[in-house]
Amino acid sequence: MEKNLVFRLETAADHRAVETLVREAFWNVYRPGCSEHYVIHVLRDDPAFVQALDFVLELDGELIGQNIFMKTVILADDGREIPVLTMGPICITPPLKRKGYGKQLLDASLEKAAALGFGAVLFEGNIGFYGKSGFDYARKFGIRYHDLPADADDSFFLCKELIPGYLDDVTGVYQTPQGYYVDDADVEAFDKGFPPKEKLKLPGQLFD
Repeated sequence: MEKNLVFRLETAADHRAVETLVREAFWNVYRPGCSEHYVIHVLRDDPAFVQALDFVLELDGELIGQNIFMKTVILADDGREIPVLTMGPICITPPLKRKGYGKQLLDASLEKAAALGFGAVLFEGNIGFYGKSGFDYARKFGIRYHDLPADADDSFFLCKELIPGYLDDVTGVYQTPQGYYVDDADVEAFDKGFPPKEKLKLPGQLFD
C-alpha cells in the first residue's frame, strides 16, 4: 500500500464517521436512499460479527473506506454445518471510486481473514470487480443461495476459498446472517440522525 494509505481496525471513535461514509457510498444505489449505514450500526453488536475483521482505510488521515465480515454457515446436503464468512457492507468514498483503493482494501481484508484461519467467504457482489481478487460464482463450488429458485439468476452470488480445497467435499445452501435483515421503519428512524439527503428512484436500482 502507499505510504499515506493506512489499513487498520475500526475503533469505537470511528463508528459515526464510518456510518456516514457508508451512507454516502450507498445512497440511491440499490434503492431510493439506503439501509447499509443502519445495517452496519446493528451488525457491530451481532454475535456473528467478527471484531478482528472490522476494517477501515485512511488516505492522508481521512477515512475513505471500510469493510466488515460476519460468521455464517453453509447447510451442507449431508447434514453438516460448514462455517464460512460473509462480507460487507464494503465501500470506498464516492469521489475515490475506480482508483484502485477498493481492491487494496478488499485484498488486505481477505489476507487478514485467511490469516485467522477462516475457510471461505461467500457474499453478493459483482464478478467484474470481485473476480479480480479471486472470487468466482458460488455455483462452481456447489453452493446454492437460500430461497433462490433453481432456475433463477445466481450470478450475483460469489465465493472465494481462503483455504484451498475447503469446499471440495461440500454441496449445500448458504445462509445469510439474520442481522442483515432490518426493518424499514428502523432504518428511517436511524437516518433522521443524519443530514437530510434526497431519495431518488433511479434506473438500475434493485428495490423500490
